[in-house]
Amino acid sequence: MADDSRTQKQHTIGSYAAIGDSFTEGVGDPGPDGTFVGWADRLAVLLADRLPAPDASTNPDETRHGNFRYANLAVRGRLLDQIVEEQIPRAKELAPDLVSFCAGGNDIIRPGTDPDDLADRYEKAVAELTEAVGTVMITTGFDTRGVPVLRHMRGKIATYNVHLRAIADRYRCPVLDLWSLRSVQDRRAWDADRLHLSPEGHTRVALRAAQVLGHDVPTDPDQPWPPQAQRSTFDEGRDNIQWAREYLVPWIGRRLRGESSGDHVEAKRPDLLPL
Repeated sequence: MADDSRTQKQHTIGSYAAIGDSFTEGVGDPGPDGTFVGWADRLAVLLADRLPAPDASTNPDETRHGNFRYANLAVRGRLLDQIVEEQIPRAKELAPDLVSFCAGGNDIIRPGTDPDDLADRYEKAVAELTEAVGTVMITTGFDTRGVPVLRHMRGKIATYNVHLRAIADRYRCPVLDLWSLRSVQDRRAWDADRLHLSPEGHTRVALRAAQVLGHDVPTDPDQPWPPQAQRSTFDEGRDNIQWAREYLVPWIGRRLRGESSGDHVEAKRPDLLPL
C-alpha cells in the first residue's frame, strides 16, 4: 500500500477537533495532571505553532497559541456507532477547520465483525462531516502483526484499511496511514498493556499527522529506534506471563461482562478552546 502521507498541500488551520476512541483520547500517554495527552493533543500544538504569533501590542494578554482552538471529543472504548451518535454531531456543531476521524478499531476486534459493513457506516459519517467542517483527516488502523492478542485479526484490519483509503479518495480526505508507519512496530512505541501507544509512540504519530497535512516536522517519525540489548527467551516468557496476568485477563473479563473502559468517562476537551 503506497504511502501518500506527504502529498497534501499545506494550508492554515486555525481550529481542530479530534474524534475517536482511546487512541485519540491519548491513553498510554499520561500528563502531569493525570489526564492523558496523546497524539491529537501533540498535533494540536504542532498546528498552533504554524500560526502567526499574536500581536502583543493589540492584546498583551494573548497567549502564543491564542489564535488556535482545539477540542478533543474522543472517549476510550467507544465503538463506531457510538462515535457517530455522540461525537460527530458535536464536531459538526463546532465546525472546525480540521477534524481527525479514527473509529472502528474497537469494532474490528469483536468476533463476527464484517469490515465491509463497518466501512459502509464509516463512509456515511465521513459524508456528514465533509459537508460541515473544513477538512476530515481519515486514520487507518495499525499493522498488528506484533500484538499478541490482535495478530490473528491482521487480515480484517487490512481489509478495513483498504476501504478507508478508498473512502478518503472519494471525499478527498488526507490519510494518516498508521499501517505504513514502521517505527510503531517497535515494542517501545507501545504502553505496558501492548494495546495503546507509549508517549514516544504518540509523539511519532503526531509528527506523521503533521506531515500528512503538509507541514515540516522537527524529527522524522520513522527514524530508527536506538539499539537495545537482546533479551533472553526466559525474560520474554516471564514478561508475557506478567502481561497476561496484569492486562490480558482483565481485558477479557471486561469483554465477557459487556463492560467498557470508557463507561462513565466523558470527553476531556468538549469545546474549541485556545491552547
